[in-house]
Amino acid sequence: MLGFGACVRKKWDFMRDGSLSLKFRRRRMEFFKEFIKSLPRPVRVLDVGGSVEFWERTGFLPGNTLRITVLNLSSVEPKYPSVTCVVGDARDMRMFSDKEFDVVFSNSMIEHIPSSDGQRKAAAEMLRVGKRFFIQTPNRNFPIEPHFLIPFFPFLPLFLKVFFAQYSTWLWGGRRSSKTEARSHVESIRPLSKKELLAMFPQASLYTEKFFGLTKSFVAYGHSNAGPAD
Repeated sequence: MLGFGACVRKKWDFMRDGSLSLKFRRRRMEFFKEFIKSLPRPVRVLDVGGSVEFWERTGFLPGNTLRITVLNLSSVEPKYPSVTCVVGDARDMRMFSDKEFDVVFSNSMIEHIPSSDGQRKAAAEMLRVGKRFFIQTPNRNFPIEPHFLIPFFPFLPLFLKVFFAQYSTWLWGGRRSSKTEARSHVESIRPLSKKELLAMFPQASLYTEKFFGLTKSFVAYGHSNAGPAD
């Protein structure tokens, strides 16, 4: 019998059919289809911090309408002829030329860069290498932080966040083994507010995802005609 924490994780597990996370992502990707529908095929997509499994689970793979380059910190198995995998860092994508891709795509990546300076560098690089961008990130002010799944976690003081990271059974990847590791995990995730996201992508339109009337996450999308604000 599953404990309560395991039940919560199951409901938000993207890899499980019928999970809330998968439903949200599939709905988001229907919007992405609309965003790219007028582009010539195959559409050249750079997925920053993504995975091949994401494109499988959202119905784009197998398929040949996209040519997907997955950029990640560690090696990823491409699995399909239409997929290329590159090891690299979102903050420094010098291996790609300006406007090399039709669309730069990122799903729940930018909040994993733990400093605002690093996030701005990643945003500038995504604007540089893509003609268009489609950047999703959780809303910092939503009551349930998706990496921790604890109600009102974003509003807790640091010492309580560290406590839950060390002892809660709700966390993805399980509880951390020490206070130092727990604090490092908490500080490695920096969700963005709407204001911060639009400062990094000032030319963006904004798509919002709602859950019980509250904004769960944002998608900044548009054409990469200008750089981020200072």
